[in-house]
Amino acid sequence: MRVNFAIVFVSDMERSVAFYRDLLGLPLRFESPHWTEFATEGATLALHAGEGSAAAGGAAGSEAPGSCRPGLSVPDLDAFHERMIANGVACRQEPKTVFGARLAQYADPDGLTISVGEHRSGG
Repeated sequence: MRVNFAIVFVSDMERSVAFYRDLLGLPLRFESPHWTEFATEGATLALHAGEGSAAAGGAAGSEAPGSCRPGLSVPDLDAFHERMIANGVACRQEPKTVFGARLAQYADPDGLTISVGEHRSGG
């Protein structure tokens, strides 16, 4: 079994399409006023201890259990970060190493946090 899709509910389709297509670089597969799809390579489903949960080592996330955060992978996080900042995208977490991976977080036009990680060597 594999994760097939995730749905992000948006308030302004045109603005959100521009963000995900033009700034994040996701290839557009289908577009309509009410439903848009982007073509992506495979996906990973990650479970993270939510805020207020009993996480080992105090590694609980800042979101409440039951919430969702999309994650993307890029080959050069520093270049990606510079492009996001140059385009006025809100950065919620500057690039840093977390759990052995380089990660940053940005807000989409509706305020949804998107985690962006740098490709790991060897996979």
